Amino acid sequence: MTALLVATVGLLLQATPLDVKFDASKATVQQLTYTQLDGSRNAATLVTPAAAPAGPRPAILFLHWYGPPNPTSNRTQYLPEAVDLAGSGVVSLLVDTPWSKEPWFGKRDSAKDYEFTVQMTRDVKRALDVLLAQPNLDRTRVAVVGHDFGAMWGALAVADDPRVTHFAYAAGTRSFSDWYLYTPKREGAERDAFIARLAPLDPIAYLPKIAPRPILLQFGTRDEHVKNETATAQAEAAKEPKTVKIYQNAGHELTYQARVDRLAWIREQFKIRP
Repeated sequence: MTALLVATVGLLLQATPLDVKFDASKATVQQLTYTQLDGSRNAATLVTPAAAPAGPRPAILFLHWYGPPNPTSNRTQYLPEAVDLAGSGVVSLLVDTPWSKEPWFGKRDSAKDYEFTVQMTRDVKRALDVLLAQPNLDRTRVAVVGHDFGAMWGALAVADDPRVTHFAYAAGTRSFSDWYLYTPKREGAERDAFIARLAPLDPIAYLPKIAPRPILLQFGTRDEHVKNETATAQAEAAKEPKTVKIYQNAGHELTYQARVDRLAWIREQFKIRP
């Protein structure tokens, strides 16, 4: 009987539409495209406050994670946070990335991992151009928020871009080669040469360069892709002012509490109310 009940409840959960609705009184959500440096067009979502603010507005660029088959492995990951923050007067841009599509990682041209990493850093800065082209922004309150690959490319871009005043880094790893080497596999001298070539782009080398701008770092203790010692090394590499949050028993996707803490940190840094 219990098994039957569980099975029946499972069917009901799957059959019931989520019917997610955003509070139109908080935010205006618009879809757009823009031209990247290579001439291609990229898609993005712009979230703005529904009500006209009294003064210049803070701004955030959100960079999503790569977590297939999770349905948030695209620019929708941070949409609830952007809508929430719009109620506090924040303008947000959420952009597509090459890893928005699930097959990307296994089908990428791994021989060009270095070149791709450099180009993607430029693409993040291009997305910042789009965000900062929006009217009536407060240039003293501009953040980048990233998770996973989004955090790592965010670190490279923020370290090199003084327009950004705050940075939130969630579940990134210290080197792109840590993840690029998942596939294809490399061994021996080939592996060593690959790691050495990517080393100048290691996020852990860029985290200290973000100071004196405030940084939030978030990690889970059961992250299968970012070991505890790797998280600790990155947290230690970042300089003050920094806030480090470690979530017990959290995996790579982190937890709802991480979202709560991130929103609270942003509001504190930006001096805005819910």
